[in-house]
Amino acid sequence: MSTTNSLDVLIQALRRLPGVGVKSAQRMAFHLLQHDREGALALSRALSEAVGTVHHCARCHTFTEAEVCSTCLDPERDATRLCVVETPADQSAMERTGAFKGLYFVLMGRLSPLDGVGPKDIGLQKLMERATGGEVQEVILATNFNAEGEATAHVISEALKSRGVHVTRLARGVPVGSELEYVDLGTIAHALVDRR
Repeated sequence: MSTTNSLDVLIQALRRLPGVGVKSAQRMAFHLLQHDREGALALSRALSEAVGTVHHCARCHTFTEAEVCSTCLDPERDATRLCVVETPADQSAMERTGAFKGLYFVLMGRLSPLDGVGPKDIGLQKLMERATGGEVQEVILATNFNAEGEATAHVISEALKSRGVHVTRLARGVPVGSELEYVDLGTIAHALVDRR
């Protein structure tokens, strides 16, 4: 099946989304053009607007349209606790729990030497300055529990501890509502080590 150049460009653009392959991108493109042209235009406008107005918060690096995000400006937040996450999506997940009322620092990535991502690429110096500025009493490391996330947490933890900052890490454990016989052994082992 031959496609026009504009359609090829659209399909390639959609493939840039995480987890979207050629077939999924084609389905999306065909759907938008065949069934939802108004939706396609709305998507186009929304993307253009977001790219033009959304940038990083000057304090925490999350996405915002203002110089400083609403979370950082919220006087009700506990400024003595700083939660370090990898991405704005991780921050959003933490916020949805309603369990954390402190402030955040968004790394916008994680250490990955194989991909050429080092401490400067994730704003480690800015994190050190913020965490050691005198107001923060606890830094909570909420990086992912994969090799890169663990390495990132370790590097940050060591750097902060050497500066006298109290550092904690999210606990790992058995998911709520699960049965032990169906939980993987690594999760059970970590839950046992991190028990309260």
